Amino acid sequence: MSFNTFGHLFRVTTWGESHGPALGATVDGCPPGIALDEAFIQQFLDRRRPGQSKETTQRREPDAVRILSGVFEGRTTGTPIQLMIENTDQRSKDYGEIARQFRPGHADITYHQKYGIRDYRGGGRSSARETAARVAAGGVAQAVLRQLVPDLRIYGYMVQMGAKHIHRERFDREEILRNPFFIPDAEAVDEWADYLAAIRKNHNSVGAAIEVVAEGCPAGLGAPIYAKMDTDLAAAMMSINAVKGVEIGEGMAAAALTGVENADEMVMGEDGVEYLSNHAGGILGGITTGQPITVRFAVKPTSSILTPRRSVNVAGEEVEVITKGRHDPCVGIRAVPVAEAMMACVILDHYLLDRGQTGGVRGAIG
Repeated sequence: MSFNTFGHLFRVTTWGESHGPALGATVDGCPPGIALDEAFIQQFLDRRRPGQSKETTQRREPDAVRILSGVFEGRTTGTPIQLMIENTDQRSKDYGEIARQFRPGHADITYHQKYGIRDYRGGGRSSARETAARVAAGGVAQAVLRQLVPDLRIYGYMVQMGAKHIHRERFDREEILRNPFFIPDAEAVDEWADYLAAIRKNHNSVGAAIEVVAEGCPAGLGAPIYAKMDTDLAAAMMSINAVKGVEIGEGMAAAALTGVENADEMVMGEDGVEYLSNHAGGILGGITTGQPITVRFAVKPTSSILTPRRSVNVAGEEVEVITKGRHDPCVGIRAVPVAEAMMACVILDHYLLDRGQTGGVRGAIG
């Protein structure tokens, strides 16, 4: 059992390694008749693509996606969609010195302990390069959602990088795509850039927190027990490389609230039920409320750094490890489009599940 597939009805299997000839995804369960081409998917990959600014890895990959199957005359056929992205800028020689050493904080040692063999060139499957395939699959999900749920909008942004936090009172959604950090705070960009430059200069890295929101998601998606919307969203976000914590709505902060403060009160408006707050993050009992779905997650600092760290090698000898190569000083930056892709896949999966079980029938209120 290799566990390279996620999803219930809309299923995505990713394949390939960081320094292999290519990587990609097989998307199964996509409804037929959806308009889809490579250019549509490419717009999402371009946001994640490495080498676009000094704030990310300087590995320069075009991340050009090819659709090998499942689309005919510009529309999905309902058969598996095969997506491929070629690797063109590998520098495997950068990893020669760590072929028999384990990088602290990296998956090297656990891969070796589990399988007895590992691809040390960039980490193989444990590399964040794998997320390019997820973003491509997310592009397929976005195409389906735009046809089936046209009012749905998914967008992510960074809310924290190390010691730096956004100022919520300056939140500007339009600013997210105008800066390399995907932050909705124009005044913070230069400050964050200087902060990260100092981190990089010191041969170090830093963690981050990302928030992703889905607006216009219909009420009624999800299930009460083992297929909760928040369960699957949490699992999807936690599966992203380097993620160490996930929150829905208030998340951990809910522990400090009283029941009076936390309850999302309801009133009847002209168009039906209206909520006066959204501490639940758009999900109650595993089922969407129709409010914005809000998910946050923490990304640990990049493990591959130039500062010497103590470790061991395959022979059990103590060594000092310096990881050469081209790495993100803050891997959380490029995690933003990955989070959007994972949310799109999960929401579409639950939309299809609900359509199959209830046919879209909803309980009347008022």
